[in-house]
Amino acid sequence: MSPAQLPDERLPKGLYFEDFTLGLTFKTYGRTLTDADLVQFAGISGDFNPVHMDQETAQSTPFRGRVAHGMLVQSIATGLAVQMGIFHGTLVAIAGMDIAWKSPARVGDTLRVTMEVVEVDPSPKAKRGKIQFGVLVQKEDDTVLAESTWSTVVSRRPN
Repeated sequence: MSPAQLPDERLPKGLYFEDFTLGLTFKTYGRTLTDADLVQFAGISGDFNPVHMDQETAQSTPFRGRVAHGMLVQSIATGLAVQMGIFHGTLVAIAGMDIAWKSPARVGDTLRVTMEVVEVDPSPKAKRGKIQFGVLVQKEDDTVLAESTWSTVVSRRPN
């Protein structure tokens, strides 16, 4: 059984650079998007666009109702990834993200993340290396909300 198939309590914590191989896939638990999430994110980001905050105005847009901020969806995705524990004490940085939003997320949607190792640095540094993940954020009916690539820097196993 690969680490990605183990129940959360048996998932290895703090995977090192050497533990990541091409094709290794991880899936998070879900997290349901709430109205409070949208309101708090608007307050933090300053993005009070009516499509996020005003149901009546948003109803007249192509979205036909309020939708979550794209960056809120991505922020929740990073939180879900960190909660898996695979980066605990070993993630140096998320060095970059390339994100394409595919469908809107709405209050009540349950988001989950699938991460697949798509590139492993062929010549890592002495203390760290780069791992690139293909990341899908989906809701409960498997609709893809966002596709992204995360470039990470991960510690190598200490000698």
